[in-house]
This record gives sequence, structure tokens and C-alpha cells, in this order.
Amino acid sequence: MAPDELRFKRDLYENILAVTAILGDLTMIAVGFALAVLLQFQSVLVSSGIEGVPIFSLSNCYKIIIWGSLIVFWGLLRRDLYAYRYLLSPLKTLNKFTSSLTICLLTFIGVSLAINTDPPISRRFIAGALGMIFLSVFSWRLLLSRILQHPRLAVYLCRRLVVIGGGYQARQIQKELENTPAMEFVGWIQVNKPNTIPDLENYCLGSLHELGHLLQRNRVDIAVLTESDSLQREGVLAVVKVCESEHVQFKMVPHFFEILISGLRPDKIGETQVLGIEALPLTGYRSRMLKRTTDIAGALVGLLFSLPLLLVFGTLVYLESPGPIFYRQVRMGKNGRLFEMIKIRSMRVNAETPGKVQWATPNDQRRLRIGAIMRKWNIDEVPQFWNVLKGEMSLVGPRPERPELIARFKYKIPHYQVRHTCCPGLTGWAQVNGWRGNTDLEERIHHDIWYVENWSFWLDLLIMFKTFCRQKNAY
Repeated sequence: MAPDELRFKRDLYENILAVTAILGDLTMIAVGFALAVLLQFQSVLVSSGIEGVPIFSLSNCYKIIIWGSLIVFWGLLRRDLYAYRYLLSPLKTLNKFTSSLTICLLTFIGVSLAINTDPPISRRFIAGALGMIFLSVFSWRLLLSRILQHPRLAVYLCRRLVVIGGGYQARQIQKELENTPAMEFVGWIQVNKPNTIPDLENYCLGSLHELGHLLQRNRVDIAVLTESDSLQREGVLAVVKVCESEHVQFKMVPHFFEILISGLRPDKIGETQVLGIEALPLTGYRSRMLKRTTDIAGALVGLLFSLPLLLVFGTLVYLESPGPIFYRQVRMGKNGRLFEMIKIRSMRVNAETPGKVQWATPNDQRRLRIGAIMRKWNIDEVPQFWNVLKGEMSLVGPRPERPELIARFKYKIPHYQVRHTCCPGLTGWAQVNGWRGNTDLEERIHHDIWYVENWSFWLDLLIMFKTFCRQKNAY
């Protein structure tokens, strides 16, 4: 399977996994609260005419169960306990899980006092809830972790790692990854220093000058540079550039406390401290879920309200230039995955010479009269709501480029491939600032990278608003 296809499937499975874990946790938290209710009230009996009937039942304690479940779930969500590596190894998150659960239940006591719950919350109930929720949720997490270790799932979810450099650091990472099912040690790549660990010789993949080929051939997801001290600054930057071009996460074991590249953040591989270009806003599952939810809602609304536009402008296009109304073009999406982007045709049929790629220019002779209006107001992009609904695009993101252009630019323009760490967008930060079409490519990439590094839900809303207000270089 091709690396980009594997990454696409991994993202899909991780999203499904996060949703499954969330639904399972919510169910188990509710079960824990229900058991705690029964534990407290089952033995408190009154003389109601029917011997053995409890004062309260689950039916009149449902508010406690619902509010309590939501508060506990909110606490687990805030502690980032739904990442794949945590779901795979629940024992490693035991402290975070227990402390989060305790804090949430104390919060629940405060809320219950403020809103005067019926029945009242007691210390016995809180102790019972703490024990029942812990047992139910943790049992579910253990079951889920066993399922995730199934070989068929592990093929897609496990990340493949190589070490750039040999010696002690490479051996240490290899040993630590033996107990880390979320990652697989593929091998190491020779840099300048000779390898001094005989056990590593069988894992040598090749030398540094073959880096791009080795990363691609071995379907690598993460590359860790351990010999940054034996390379000049330019050498480290060259390694970063190749990793970006192959959609491989770059991490570095720090030496002499030097930070040579902006954006490096601390991380761990096992117990080894590394620096990595990874902690971007859209790498978190909460951010991805929020953005995907917004995309689905926006795409459905967009498709519904754009039907009259498709009918009117599709007819006008056909009347001016008989032929296909829609224009399909292969573009590159997240992690280098190719897809067919759909547009309303704004140029004459066969406007582009086969094999020759060119951008639109001012007063382009290939453009239809109605096409000029559509491009000015971005109406030709409306069919891409379908691409958004399919998950190939997002409402907002770097505009997708053609593979032919990317092959030309990814080695020439620094950090070009960073723009492919998120889904391409219907509109984007570069576009609303006028950097579209035949404009300065480096400036456009600069805006794309700024968007990736500074993403927020409110920034997306701002870009969507500006899309309808700015038409600079829309030709």
C-alpha cells in the first residue's frame, strides 16, 4: 500500500477510534453512576405499603446520572486521554485518569450544591460513584486496548520510525520501542559517525544521501535525528526539507541545547527526550473533530443552498460553451493523497494543452465571459462542497495544488509540504489576502504555513467571512 494511502487510512481509523472511545466512555460513566445510585438507595427503604421498594429509583435519578456523566466526560476530554497512544496503553494513563475523575466528581458535588439536586448528594454516593466509574471505564479501556493490538488494526495504526544516526541513541530508542506498540522501529540511517553497536548492524537501511528514497521505500512516518552535532546547520535543514517532502514527521535529539529550527517542541520517544515539529493546532483530536464537524455541517448547508446557483450558472456555461458543465482535476490533499477536485467549468473546453500546466492570468483568453463573474465571486468553487463532505477537502485550508506543480516546488521552496499536514480548503488565508493564481508562490506558502501554525475555529470563521468580501487576483 502506498504511504499516502496508508496515512489516509490511519487518520480515518484514528478518528473512528476516538469516536468509539468517547461513546464507550460516556456509556460506562453513565453505568458507573447508575450503579452508584443503586448502591446508595437500594438499602434505604420506607414504609410505602409495598415492602422492599426503595425510596428512589433510576427513573427519578436520571438528572444526576446525565449531569454527572457530562462533567466526568468533560474532565477526561480536557486531559487529552483520547489520543491513540493513550488508548493503546491505559495503564500508562492511570494517574491522569484517576486524578481527572476525582476532580470531576468534586466539581459535581459543587454543582449539585448550587442547583439543589433531588435526591441530595452524599459522601457515600461520591465514594460509590468514584469506584464504580473507575471500574467500568477502566475495564472498557482495557478491552479496547486489547482490540487495538489486533494485527489487522496494528498494520494501519502503528507508526514506523527510523533513526538518522547510529550508536547508543539509536540502540536506546530501539529497545524502548520494543514495549511501545504505537510505534515500530524500522532501522537506522548512517550519517557521519561510525556505528559502535554490533547489534544494530542488521538494521542499517543505508546512508544519508539516500534519505528521500529510504523514507519512501520503508514507508516511514517518523524520523529521529540523533547526530545533529555531526552535521552543520545546513545539513540539519536539508534533512528537515527531505522529511517534509516525503510527509515524514521530523524529530531531533537535542545537543548542546541548540534549537536550530523554529517551531521545535519537546517530546519523548520512550524515555528519550527529543524535539519535534509536530505540536500544531490541528494535530489534536479535539481540533480535528471540531473542524470535521464544522466541515460536514457547512458542506450539507452549502450543497443545499447552492443548488439554485449550480442550476443557473451551469445553464449559462453550457449556453456560452457547449460541453461538460463540471470540470474535474486531480489535486493533492492531506498527506499527499490525490483526489479529483470538482469545479463549475469557467473556461472553454480543452483550454489547457495536454501535459502543460499553467495558471490563470488577468484577461485570460481561455476564460468564458460568465467564467469571469464566477471566478470573481468564487462561484465556480461551489461544487467542492461535495469534496468537503467526502473528507477530501475542508471548508478552510491551503488551496489544493496539482501534483505536477508540487513535484516541481517541494524541493525548491522551504517547508512547502507543511501545507499538506491538513486538508486543503475551499478557501484559505492566502486566498483572502490576494495570494492566488499567478502570484508570488513563496508568499502564498508563507500564508499557508501561518494558517497551519495558528489555526483556530474563529480564524476559520474570519476567513469564510472574508472570502465573500475580497476578490483580489480572482481571475
